[in-house]
Amino acid sequence: MVQISLIYFLRKNTRLSLDRISKIFSKILPIYWAFLTYMLLKPGEENHEYFFMFNGFDKVLHVSIFAMLGFCFIATFPKIKFSYFFQIILIYAFLTEILQEEMGLGRSMETLDIVADIIGCLLGYYIYKVLIKRFF
Repeated sequence: MVQISLIYFLRKNTRLSLDRISKIFSKILPIYWAFLTYMLLKPGEENHEYFFMFNGFDKVLHVSIFAMLGFCFIATFPKIKFSYFFQIILIYAFLTEILQEEMGLGRSMETLDIVADIIGCLLGYYIYKVLIKRFF
């Protein structure tokens, strides 16, 4: 009987913790998404060479920022089906690349950017799932 009540307590406590995490990320996600959209669609500039830059640096940047987006998105909506999650991020990645090309502000559409965006969001999703499994 004690074991059953302990399991019930742990499940209830875990559910409350996940709800708190979801509430926190529901505040972070729109701010991050708006900032990301602005950064992806702002006019292009002449890139200066810095010591830390290398060939393909922009792809690493795309993977990183979309990993954060994927993590924030799944943390905000933890019960969303994977297929819906993937479709939403895929549409966003395509839309931002198409808009970069069509706006004519010095940015161009690159297929490898879309691939990097998708890899990044899947990485964020995977990191979230691993952390939840590990700590909850």
